[in-house]
Amino acid sequence: MQQTTNTILMIRPINFRMNEQTAVNNYYQKVLDNLLPETVNKKAQQEFDTLVEKLQNVGVNVIVIDDSKAFDTPDSIFPNNWISFHQNGNVGLYPMFAENRRLERREDILETLESKGYVINNIVDYTSAEEEGVFLEGTGSLLLDRVHGKAYCALSPRADEDLFIEFCEDFEFTPVIFNANQTVDGVRKAIYHTNVMMCLGETFAVICLSSIDDIQERKNVVQHLKEDGKEVIDITEEQVNNFAGNMLQVKGTNGDLYLVMSQSAFNSLTSSQIEKLKRHNKAIVSSSLDTIEACGGGSARCMMAEVFLPKT
Repeated sequence: MQQTTNTILMIRPINFRMNEQTAVNNYYQKVLDNLLPETVNKKAQQEFDTLVEKLQNVGVNVIVIDDSKAFDTPDSIFPNNWISFHQNGNVGLYPMFAENRRLERREDILETLESKGYVINNIVDYTSAEEEGVFLEGTGSLLLDRVHGKAYCALSPRADEDLFIEFCEDFEFTPVIFNANQTVDGVRKAIYHTNVMMCLGETFAVICLSSIDDIQERKNVVQHLKEDGKEVIDITEEQVNNFAGNMLQVKGTNGDLYLVMSQSAFNSLTSSQIEKLKRHNKAIVSSSLDTIEACGGGSARCMMAEVFLPKT
């Protein structure tokens, strides 16, 4: 099994804006009052195109698909929440908390991948859980250590424990379950996605340990990471607010490893943290995603759906 891939699927936005349906439990979203919706979308497209170009420059194979105008899908730029791709040709489809995000799931995207020679053997579809009000938002909610067969999940309104365990049984992962919180107006509230406070690389993990309030849960997570030989790089809640947990390691030219993050995430890191990350990567690829982060409440990691499918 491999932990990182050279192929990334990204969806170019057409009507990106702040999604009022996700704002109820995504405390990172902000309203940019002084900007017209067209301006917000245009800025998001510019940020998107710049990130794609930077990825391509280091040899990442980026499959860009335009969002469809058929539906109002303000968050389509974050495909990793509704789909995951696996080395055995399996595809996971996930139940989404916000009703307008369910419209992001598009069969034609799978057809496009197949037309490019990717093999899809089996679709494991969890989306009927939406009818029960149960959600598990893809690799936003679950972080996969594909090599060691472990899946990490911070429980939240968007990450149901029973459904997560069902996923682990179907895809043969050992579940590592915990609760991760952030302080909102003086109150501890669940962080909406695991990939906001944690990133798994081949030989390292970036994680906000202070967000795991329960000491036993925290120790358990650290123990799993360390026994799999990962250097644990701890970040603060303030850094999480700057999306420093929302990074993704990818393969570029000659299989070189790169760590992708936003400029805001990079700027929040200390020189010591940067030094540690550079030991595990050929380079850090950072790009300004200010508009996407402010309106979408997500960052670089959320924009990239990793494609591990076999090719014909």
